[in-house]
Amino acid sequence: MKRVIAAILLIATSHGFAAEWTDSPAIEKLFSEAGVTGTFVLYDVAENKLVGFDRTRAETRYIPASTFKVPHTLIGLAEGAVTDVDQVLPYGGEPQRFSAWERDMSLRDALPISNLAVYKGLSRRITLERMKANIALMGYGNGEIGSVVDTFWLVGPLTISAVEQTAFLADLAQNELPYPAELQEQVRDITLLEQGDDWALHGKTGWTDAPNPEIGWWVGWIVKQDRVYSFAVNIDIVSDLDAKKRVQLGRDSLTALGLL
Repeated sequence: MKRVIAAILLIATSHGFAAEWTDSPAIEKLFSEAGVTGTFVLYDVAENKLVGFDRTRAETRYIPASTFKVPHTLIGLAEGAVTDVDQVLPYGGEPQRFSAWERDMSLRDALPISNLAVYKGLSRRITLERMKANIALMGYGNGEIGSVVDTFWLVGPLTISAVEQTAFLADLAQNELPYPAELQEQVRDITLLEQGDDWALHGKTGWTDAPNPEIGWWVGWIVKQDRVYSFAVNIDIVSDLDAKKRVQLGRDSLTALGLL
């Protein structure tokens, strides 16, 4: 009987907001059927409520991997390291893991394909000192980036929880980060995945190379009928086949909650 009754708890996050947490048996079932260890959390901004599966994991911090490209873009714009998301940046000329990364491109083109070379170059333009200052300003995750400016979101020490991801993305979706509105709008523009008459879906994937196990992310938000719902999913990636389950589980969870 206890498994089918949603538990409602108050969760206070280090990001500085408190919201009720409700367990979703429907989402738990999706993860069980997929054979995946992970979490999903949705933040309903208007209701100030969180709903999801595995609250403990949702509050656990992990390396953000390429989901960091969302704040990374905003920091680059704010620091003038790039004039806008359409300025073409060099990839450096070195062989890359994927041939698609082996060309100069804008952040508009680089973000969807997670072009690591372009974003590493952007980090070096920003500098370590300014990167630290901006991450502190955002209140992003544990705020720790160590001493290497172009790897901290890939191997640590930067970490963030799924709940903290939803808080950050809700602020971005509403122009509530401490940055000019026009810069936040540029980031929203290049994270847009699809839209309809009264809704829009934004998102970004991530995949850490850290072993035992590797972690896969999909984070984003939906604007539906002028309401904002931010979300985050992370899973253990035991095999390459698990990588595709990040987005599918996220979409299935959003569908179960009536948002897709």
